[in-house]
Amino acid sequence: MSGPHERGRGHRKVQLGQEGAESVPTEMRREWRTQDQPMEESYEEAVVKVIEQEWTYVMTEAHKYDSEATGSSSWDFQSSFRREKLEQKSPDSKTLQEDSPGVRQKVYDCQECGKSFRQKGSLTLHERIHTGQKPFECTQCGKSFRAKGNLVTHQRIHTGEKPYQCKECGKSFSQRGSLAVHERLHTGQKPYECAICQRSFRNQSNLAVHRRVHSGEKPYRCDQCGKAFSQKGSLIVHIRVHTGLKPYACSHCRKSFHTRGNCILHGKIHTGETPYLCGQCGKSFTQRGSLAVHQRSCSQRLTL
Repeated sequence: MSGPHERGRGHRKVQLGQEGAESVPTEMRREWRTQDQPMEESYEEAVVKVIEQEWTYVMTEAHKYDSEATGSSSWDFQSSFRREKLEQKSPDSKTLQEDSPGVRQKVYDCQECGKSFRQKGSLTLHERIHTGQKPFECTQCGKSFRAKGNLVTHQRIHTGEKPYQCKECGKSFSQRGSLAVHERLHTGQKPYECAICQRSFRNQSNLAVHRRVHSGEKPYRCDQCGKAFSQKGSLIVHIRVHTGLKPYACSHCRKSFHTRGNCILHGKIHTGETPYLCGQCGKSFTQRGSLAVHQRSCSQRLTL
C-alpha cells in the first residue's frame, strides 16, 4: 500500500511530463533531446529543480509563523532536505541509472553521515546541515540561508515582487510553487491523500497537519501552562490568553479579540447578518453553533 508521500511524488512526476517540463529552461530540454551529446545535468536533477518550486510553498506557511513568533526560518533546511530525499529515494533513480548513459552515479559521499550524491554542489549543500553554515545573508534583514535559491525567494518579501500570475483569476505570487497550489482552487485537484481516512488535500503541509488528528501528536506546547497543540498557529493564538494580546479590533465599536474569526463573528451583531438558517422553522442565526443548539430544541418541539 503506497503512502501519501508516494502518491504525492507520483503526481508530481505526471505534472512534469505535461506542464512542469515547460518550466524547465529551453537549454536543459535541448540537452534531453540531444542523445549523442553528454548531458550537463541529469533528468532527475532537472526534476528536483521543478519539484523544488512546489515544495517551497510547503514551508511558506511555517515561515509566516516563524517570522512572527521567533524571527527564524526553516526554508533553507527544507531545500537541502528535499533535494537529498529525491536523490536518495526516487523510485525511478535505479532505472534512470541503468537506462540513461548520461545520468551520473552517486560518487560524492558525506563524511559525516555517509549519504551519497551525484553532484558535488548537492553534497556541499547537504553538509551545511551538519555544520550549520548559512553563507547567504539577506542585506535587508540579516537572515541567513543555506541555499542561494532560498535567499532569492526570501528577498521577494522585501521587494514585493510577485512574478507568477494565475491565468484564471489574475492573482500573483512570489513563488511558482505557491501559484501551483493556488491553481488547484480552480481545478479542484487535491493530490495529497491521507492513507488512513482517504481525505485529500491541495498541499502536503495541510496533509501533515491532518495526520496529527489520527496520531494524536501535539508537538507545540505552551511554556506558561503546559497545554499542547497540534498546530503552531493554535499555540500562538493560545499564548494571547496569557499575554492579554487582542490584535483584532471591531471597526464599529473598537472591541478587541484574540482571533480574527471571533472578530468577524462579533461584526455580524452590527451588520445584522444572520447567514445560518434553520430548515425546520426558518429562524436564522449569526453563528453556526447557535443554529446547532436551536435545531436540537426545534426538533424536539416538532416531535411533540
